[in-house]
Amino acid sequence: MNSDFFHYIDLVGTFAFAISGALAAINRNLDIFGVFVISFSTACGGGILRDICIGSFPPIGLVSLQYVYIVSLAVFLSAFFQKLLLKLNHPTLFFDAIGLGFFASFGAHKTYLLIQNSEIAILLGIVTAVGGGILRDILTTTIPTVLTKEIYASAAIIGTVIQLFGEKEFINPTYAPWLAIIICSSIRLLSLKFKWNLPSIKSI
Repeated sequence: MNSDFFHYIDLVGTFAFAISGALAAINRNLDIFGVFVISFSTACGGGILRDICIGSFPPIGLVSLQYVYIVSLAVFLSAFFQKLLLKLNHPTLFFDAIGLGFFASFGAHKTYLLIQNSEIAILLGIVTAVGGGILRDILTTTIPTVLTKEIYASAAIIGTVIQLFGEKEFINPTYAPWLAIIICSSIRLLSLKFKWNLPSIKSI
């Protein structure tokens, strides 16, 4: 896979998470600046944390105008079509699930490309996938999804492992990103539909 392909994966994930953040902010009745800040934090927060951890400076999310354009487009579309989007069942979580798969794949790929360490690639792939959602939830005063019993980070783990198998050529590198995206996002979406959860530690 060439670098352009993974760049587009990153951009698609950015757009999906930007929509997720914008809808969460609109639901909180924030002004246009607040919506943009939360949308940008959701879309770029995980990637910025990853780049800092792997020493990729400056983080691409802070210096490339492409990300600003994508977030701006997501905010515009979310505002313009908000009545339609908010009619969906949990729209914030839907777009979050789509972005989760794309970012799990891209985060693991970029980290392994620069670090060549499997454990770090999995860890920072997960950070890429869930970091923005954590920031979104904190900024909208919600308990971060990754800290609840919902299947969220565990779906990202599976996505990053599949991508890593592709990097090591245990599976075909051409198919690995698509498998990682589809399986990760599908697990998250199915867990929402059928209310699959990890067991709670609290005693009844």
